[in-house]
Amino acid sequence: MQLLILTLAWLMLLVIAWPFALLALLLLPLIWLIALPLRLAGLVVEAMLAFIGAILFLPARLLGHRR
Repeated sequence: MQLLILTLAWLMLLVIAWPFALLALLLLPLIWLIALPLRLAGLVVEAMLAFIGAILFLPARLLGHRR
């Protein structure tokens, strides 16, 4: 569904301002390559926070606390 909306938005941009649509089409892979390390860093930070939370709640889980 998101791909359909993105495609329709790009087609509308192509009709309204075709140079910007072509520029967006050319710059999209570059933007994706720049954003990829940031997404990986976010994934690592989220995993580390989940790991720290699991370590902090381990004594309560061992003593039988239920959520």
